[in-house]
Amino acid sequence: MHEQIRRRCIRLGELLLKTEMTVRALAKATGYSKSTVHKDLTERLSNVDASLAEEVAKILAYHKSVRHLRGGEATRVKWLNEAQKQKDQKLDA
Repeated sequence: MHEQIRRRCIRLGELLLKTEMTVRALAKATGYSKSTVHKDLTERLSNVDASLAEEVAKILAYHKSVRHLRGGEATRVKWLNEAQKQKDQKLDA
């Protein structure tokens, strides 16, 4: 593994521990693709730093366990916004 990839894996792992961002948010913040971040954290990091990989795995497992709640909340907010738009349109008419 190239040294650049090793450093990136460690940097992403440490950033995830510090911020507890989702993979998608971490990818956006760092400028890497979501696929790269996920592969670095789930596959490559264990070859570079096993103890860091264990801590990262715990955070990723938590994110996976609550993702259905986040998706449900996003849908709820979407439909609340749609209902408000329709209500506003009726008032304007």
